[in-house]
Amino acid sequence: MPTTIYLVAGITFLITFAVVLAPSLLRPSAQTQHILNVVANKKPAVSTASASRVSMTESIIKLAASMRVRMGFAENAKSKRKLNAAGYRSSNASDLYFAAQCLCPILGIFAGSFIHDSTIFWVIALAMVGYLAPDFWLGRKIEARKKKIQRGMPDTIDLLVICVDAGLGLDQALLRINDELKLSHPQIYEELQQVHLEQKAGQPRLVAWNNAATRTAVEEFIGFANMLTQTERFGTPIAKALTRFSEDLRMKRRQHAEEAAAKTKIKIIFPLVFFIFPCLFIVLLAPALLSIISGLHQMAK
Repeated sequence: MPTTIYLVAGITFLITFAVVLAPSLLRPSAQTQHILNVVANKKPAVSTASASRVSMTESIIKLAASMRVRMGFAENAKSKRKLNAAGYRSSNASDLYFAAQCLCPILGIFAGSFIHDSTIFWVIALAMVGYLAPDFWLGRKIEARKKKIQRGMPDTIDLLVICVDAGLGLDQALLRINDELKLSHPQIYEELQQVHLEQKAGQPRLVAWNNAATRTAVEEFIGFANMLTQTERFGTPIAKALTRFSEDLRMKRRQHAEEAAAKTKIKIIFPLVFFIFPCLFIVLLAPALLSIISGLHQMAK
């Protein structure tokens, strides 16, 4: 068993050592680097002092990007969609996610090598957990963001109704309510900003809203995009359609609240049976049982 532990620790050390030294060993020549800088329109580093000020996060991003390129892994479209749905839209998000997927299994192998009982099992199990942990964390982030968007959609539609009733067009109303949503509902603010930027880039309004619905995968956003499509197609007044849509959202929120309240009657049964009722029985029946036991002892004497 000690031989197995030393073997696993040695393999983990070699993998970590290779990952750290890979950028240095696989670094292109000076001529190749100059060509890459010219093609990418990037200026080379001015001095070593500026390179020393690079933060740890930027170093990890550069390491992950270089490793991904050298290994020949293309940017995963599915992972990019998940990152967009979670609100991570920077150019470095994919590289950070790739770094997490590479480092977490290595950390799992390293941690499992210190467990003396069933070392191989724990090494494999923790490596699998480390590989699945980033995807699980990203899924939780997506669900949390969806819930926040769902809670803020009725308020957003109400603000749109007020602005449209005041005489603003839909695009101008979106720009106006963005200032109000920046603090209260930052997730919806980000999506509306993305819609506005896509429209400025030349995308039609309906295409931009359909992209937002696909990106967020929120039922309310999808319904709003469908409502805009129908309004554009049939010529329905936008203020009337927004008012009706807002009423539907309020009704759905009320129905969800009533459904959750109805479920509490069933959910509370288990705490009552396993935690509250035993305590009540002890408080109510313990004195009577003590009295009966003491009476039986006196009768036996």
